Amino acid sequence: MTDQSINPAIFTWDGPHGLPRFGAIRDEDFKSAFDRALEAHNAEIDGIANNPEAPTFANTITALEIAGDELSRVSALFWNKAGADTNDTIQHLEREISPAMSRHYSAIGQNEPLFKRIDALWENREALGLTNEELRVLERHWKGFVKSGAKLPKDRQQRLAAINEALSSLGTNFGQNVLADEKNWFLLLSTEDELAGLPDFVRDAMAAAAAARGETGKYAVTLSRSIIEPFLTFSNRRDLREQAFSAWSARGENPGPTDNREIIAETVALRAEKAGLLGYPHYAALKLDNTMAKTAENVNALLMQVWEKARRRALEEEADLARIIAEEGRNHAVAPWDWRHYAEKLRSRTYNFSESELKPYLQLEKIIEACFAVAERLFGVRAVRRSDVAGYHPDVRVYEIRDAGDTLVALFMGDYFARASKRSGAWMSAFQSQHRLPLKNGAKGEIPIIYNVCNFAKPAAGSPALLSIDDARTLFHEFGHGLHGMLSNVTYPSVSGTSVSRDFVELPSQLYEHWLTVPEILKTYALHYETGAPMPEELLQKVLAARTFNAGFNTVEFTSSALVDMAFHTRPAGGDPMVLTADVLAEIGMPSSITMRHRTPHFAHVFSGDGYSAGYYSYMWSEVLDADAFDAFMETGNPFNAETASRLKENIYSVGGSIDPEDAYKAFRGKLPSPEAMLKKKGLAA
Repeated sequence: MTDQSINPAIFTWDGPHGLPRFGAIRDEDFKSAFDRALEAHNAEIDGIANNPEAPTFANTITALEIAGDELSRVSALFWNKAGADTNDTIQHLEREISPAMSRHYSAIGQNEPLFKRIDALWENREALGLTNEELRVLERHWKGFVKSGAKLPKDRQQRLAAINEALSSLGTNFGQNVLADEKNWFLLLSTEDELAGLPDFVRDAMAAAAAARGETGKYAVTLSRSIIEPFLTFSNRRDLREQAFSAWSARGENPGPTDNREIIAETVALRAEKAGLLGYPHYAALKLDNTMAKTAENVNALLMQVWEKARRRALEEEADLARIIAEEGRNHAVAPWDWRHYAEKLRSRTYNFSESELKPYLQLEKIIEACFAVAERLFGVRAVRRSDVAGYHPDVRVYEIRDAGDTLVALFMGDYFARASKRSGAWMSAFQSQHRLPLKNGAKGEIPIIYNVCNFAKPAAGSPALLSIDDARTLFHEFGHGLHGMLSNVTYPSVSGTSVSRDFVELPSQLYEHWLTVPEILKTYALHYETGAPMPEELLQKVLAARTFNAGFNTVEFTSSALVDMAFHTRPAGGDPMVLTADVLAEIGMPSSITMRHRTPHFAHVFSGDGYSAGYYSYMWSEVLDADAFDAFMETGNPFNAETASRLKENIYSVGGSIDPEDAYKAFRGKLPSPEAMLKKKGLAA
């Protein structure tokens, strides 16, 4: 391999403010770039491990923190492409790169001379005069090596490395299978009878989806949440709702090459074996070791406390829906493909407004403005659009994030519209994390380059994108994650931004959602897309009153998924994963009218990689925190109270993982919360 085989644009980011020149990078460039980056990182690791000088924090830990710059850059570019704009070439390479990266990091984690240096520092940590952040960084490296098998005998190290490699491949295949099922299924409609009940905004989104598939003049129901959910909500055709829901529900469970059930069984078994090798009773114990929850018992206690209240409420809601069905002269029970449809009718009846009445006031452009405006009022940062700067896809918008003194503190990209090449859901990630360390290229530190990915239905040319209230919350949620990355103010990259425990990482994002429904924000930014008129006060009050509507359904959807996740990672592995799923749902009394928010065969949070495995509960754990945190503002009488916002920025959004999350929260709030504020927010308090 020669340097001529390498595209320098992958490693040298010389676009505006140090952005990559995305247009100069081809899919075919990644393979050789990974080869070079892996080789370069190995050389750096060898240099650190075999340094003849005695280990110090600087020559070992700091050196590890800045090593692998080229690998970080090619990885950031590649995994962004794999998630947000993939194709056959990228997917083929992903199946090759995932196990290669696993092998690479297993070898580092089991590098004996390197671990000896880290272990020596850890054993002598009290005498090193480290700052609190440095101690956290040292602890993170030491624990990471231990969990990579650094203390295991050689044969167990080899088995652990093989397990990690296999899990990496399984996670890649799982995600690609779900994407294939989502991409390949759509339901074409054309007659007025088939479209009965669908408002114009749903028809417009379906028409755009059909046109994107070469079916101009028709209407496509796709498995993008921004189309399937409104279709299930408004369609009068029960047979079509059932057909669409069945396809949505069956992602990853269709017989053939995209069937994920075997992958799940193998994944669960390998995770259990991995936990055993490392001395843990089950995989959840391994994953919860460094979290606020600490144990599976604590997690399940919270989930079951909420489950009982949510299930009771959901059964009451189901009875209300059944009455509407009976009033219409129908004799069927409430099925999962009925719930959204009749819940919308119930909401319209109870609160005298419908989603179709609300949606014209929720323009994507104005909700983006609202996100930015809240950030400026709370944290003193503003977003400046750079229409002249290209993102990684034509739909991507690029922004400078500047502070009150007009200093550039971050770059932000928004990628908002669904496309067949993008995996479903919404997420935040980073091309580059904030830190202050001097680098080998002479730079001192780096600013964060953060992006949000959503899957809103793309409107026809010339038409505005209109959001549901849930879509708008999603946008605020992901921008909350984005702010966690962009406001980071730490020295070391491994504790930057969202590098916190899994059950703390959702606090900044879920907390930020609260400002969407602050009346002042809705009055200012919820403007009718045709008239520009603000949302009428009467409608605003109805929206605020309905915030806990359907709370039983929403909480049952989530909590059942979290309980199944914990069961997979605490119970003995083996057997059909769908049988275990059914057993858990039977044990907790899952209503037949509701399904898990993420059914097991497409539960990407848990099986498409390791991110939220034994960790899906963390949304609820963080929700306990976010409800209490927002109360801190409301107790002042001002949702933008400057002193509270300053404490929030200083102790939560800017510190990353540089201090313990419990200490961070108590520094902000003075205490740890109980679940009561969360239950009250959901409308489930006794």
